[in-house]
Amino acid sequence: MYAIIEDGGRQYKVEEGQQLAIDYRDVAKGEKIEFGKVLAISDDSGLRTGKPTVDGASVSAEVLGVQLDKKLTVQKLRRRKNSRRKTGHRQMNTMVKIEKIG
Repeated sequence: MYAIIEDGGRQYKVEEGQQLAIDYRDVAKGEKIEFGKVLAISDDSGLRTGKPTVDGASVSAEVLGVQLDKKLTVQKLRRRKNSRRKTGHRQMNTMVKIEKIG
């Protein structure tokens, strides 16, 4: 059984028990999150797709904590001006564990 959900402009294929990194949210560890935008659900009875979402469907998840993504290095260089800038960025993600698809 799996579902396709939309969160933060991205689509994710999720299954029960799966851990997933989503965009950062200011929620405490152990709290529950409901994903209401379910685009499709596949179960024993077959595939149900929404127009654009499946009516009455939701996916619940438990927050595991905050995680930092891998570091991206940003370099800016202007030629012939002796101007160089090197910075880095680490995106914050919220780790969740999918509990129930329904």
